[in-house]
Amino acid sequence: MPSLNVSFSDEEMEGVRAAAAAEGKSLKQYLHDLGVREMHRKQFVAGATAWADRLSQEFDEAFPDEVPSARRGGAAAA
Repeated sequence: MPSLNVSFSDEEMEGVRAAAAAEGKSLKQYLHDLGVREMHRKQFVAGATAWADRLSQEFDEAFPDEVPSARRGGAAAA
């Protein structure tokens, strides 16, 4: 299984140790979970953005007063 050796300053390590302890995790488990959580966050954001892009035209038609000015051709609402 792949592994990673990460260097931290003394101050950074103190903060990481405190964060891991606050979650009741070992340093190894905390750093593993942090990386996986960030990967999942990015996947979620990409999926949410794609979903919003697919539905934006339908939403704009249903709620024309809610269309941001940037999508109305740049004209500012009066």
